[in-house]
Amino acid sequence: MHTTGKEAGEAYEKLAQVQTKLDSKHDTATAYVEGAKAFQKVDHRKAVQCLQRAVALYTDMGRLGMAARQIREVAEILEREGGKEEALVFYEQAADLFATDNSTAEANKCLLKVAEFSAEAEKYAKAIDIYEAIARKCAENNLLRFSTKGHLLHAAICSLCLSGPGPTAERLQRYKEIDINFDGSRECNLLESVVEAMENGDSEAFTNAVAEYDSLTRLDAFKTSLLLRAKRKISEPPTGEEEDLT
Repeated sequence: MHTTGKEAGEAYEKLAQVQTKLDSKHDTATAYVEGAKAFQKVDHRKAVQCLQRAVALYTDMGRLGMAARQIREVAEILEREGGKEEALVFYEQAADLFATDNSTAEANKCLLKVAEFSAEAEKYAKAIDIYEAIARKCAENNLLRFSTKGHLLHAAICSLCLSGPGPTAERLQRYKEIDINFDGSRECNLLESVVEAMENGDSEAFTNAVAEYDSLTRLDAFKTSLLLRAKRKISEPPTGEEEDLT
């Protein structure tokens, strides 16, 4: 007879309890991690509980990298369940632990998730801060420099949603100083075009600029969604005035 995920998970929990009595923190944590893997198929909440127990043990042992990986696993489970707001908290915790463990690349991956979920929740200022900070780090690293433009693109699109074309145009000037290859790049050209379109109240020009960029570099669903939010600002009535529906 096949063991179900629930039965396997419960067996690992019992094993963890035995290892606790034997005062073996590492083996206890390992049992909880294996229990989480079993529970993932049948009970996500139990999987999260097991991982959180493992995290506490790894942290207590000073195994910050292991703790960070388990916290990230919690975040990924919650993300798959659609609980992005809750997942964001765990991605942030994982990023902090990875950074403390000097795992900068892993910390950045978690922070990019935080930025993405923050932007989706219209917390644009937080997303901008993260994208700009990571862009600066990438610009200073020969191996990561190629990805700088993408982070600046995300930051600028968030800026369009937050504060419109004027402040975003000012940001673009600063971004050219962060990355000398940004000026004249496809990303920069797109942003300058949509900024001009927003300043002129020209929805068609905005759409054309996005379509031209997309024909050469495919826009993902996340950037497309944010650009649509920015475009809607063109037709929004000024504060205090009612929209003309005629």
